[in-house]
Amino acid sequence: MAIDTTPSQVATSALQAIPFGSMIGGPLKACIEAQAMAAQTSWQFIQEVGLNTNPQTGEKEAVNVSFQFMQNGHMAQLNVPLLTIVPIPYIAVHSIDINFKANISASSSSVTETSSSEAIDAGANVSAKLGWGPFSVQADMKANYSSKKDSKATQNSQYSVEYTMDIAVKAGQDSMPAGLAKVLELLGSSLDVTDPNGTLELNLAKAKAGDRLIATYKNKEGLFDPQTIVNSNKELQFTIDGDNAVCVIPQNPQASYSITAGKKTAVVTVVTEKKAETAA
Repeated sequence: MAIDTTPSQVATSALQAIPFGSMIGGPLKACIEAQAMAAQTSWQFIQEVGLNTNPQTGEKEAVNVSFQFMQNGHMAQLNVPLLTIVPIPYIAVHSIDINFKANISASSSSVTETSSSEAIDAGANVSAKLGWGPFSVQADMKANYSSKKDSKATQNSQYSVEYTMDIAVKAGQDSMPAGLAKVLELLGSSLDVTDPNGTLELNLAKAKAGDRLIATYKNKEGLFDPQTIVNSNKELQFTIDGDNAVCVIPQNPQASYSITAGKKTAVVTVVTEKKAETAA
């Protein structure tokens, strides 16, 4: 009997039919999509938690956390960007392990059975009579012949295919990109300790007529706010020059001028030319 190659052909066909492309490419594509989702989550966190939109200008502004504490016997206020004190989620896929195992079994069996039988009966309807004298014998003979042949063939083929795949993905908190690290470094350098009532500074504590008075005010958030600097008697006309408010002492000055900004007040004393001096 010839060797049956059906099992080998079945096994080869089953192996070729395994979708290696989708089985290996599918997990890789899923990891790439997961990495993209992680990056989008990081961006959304920065947008929603660390930044605010100015309703007037529409520009993004960093969210600052402000709180007061005692320093050298005085209350001080700390202003720090929120993004510098909270962990930013930045998850990255480090490695992907794909283990594939295929189990293909195929078998074939063929059974051929042949049986034959023959039967012969003596006699063929032959009749004979023998006799001697008064005695006689009648003999009848019958012969039959039969032939029987049976054949049986059985063939059975079976195969099965089984494959499993184990996927292990390792991910964790990754180091921040250089750009984001630089942004956080700049935000960290903006950390500032201020007076809860703000800070008002004058370039002159004593002035004379014609002197240029420069006032600088920082509010409790540590931001320059020159628009709030005024003279209580409104005799000095301030103009905005960058972060400062500037005015000129008039020719017929009063004895002193009170400068206010927020909750802060500073006094400029007018003196003669011989006594005029700059503030320490």
